Amino acid sequence: MDGLEVEVLGRELAPGAPPDAEIDRMVALAVGTAGVRDGHVAVSFVTPERIAELNLEHRGKPGPTDVLSFPIDEAAADVPGPRELGDVVICPPHTADLREAIVHGALHLVGMDHETDDGEMLAVQAEILSW
Repeated sequence: MDGLEVEVLGRELAPGAPPDAEIDRMVALAVGTAGVRDGHVAVSFVTPERIAELNLEHRGKPGPTDVLSFPIDEAAADVPGPRELGDVVICPPHTADLREAIVHGALHLVGMDHETDDGEMLAVQAEILSW
């Protein structure tokens, strides 16, 4: 596989979302900060009920949130075939800025974590959003 494939799902739940080409660009910039140029990412827009289920199941936190990320192939150097980077799940009614949520989720897919990195991830996120 040459390049990055970004699949956008649930667009009907996010009428204010950027066009697919812009989502592709934002994801490519975000994962590119970790040197990732190839692979597959799914960006899904979901209902508050669905993200609340995922939030409880995977983080043990009740209620909806804005964005969740589910990395899959975190160290894919020895994995044959296209790298499956993972899923970014966004709940538009609970998200102030869909562009920010897309970049934020994609950065988590490549291992960045704002809860442990002394502000590096959020600085990278702000820089990408300014481009």
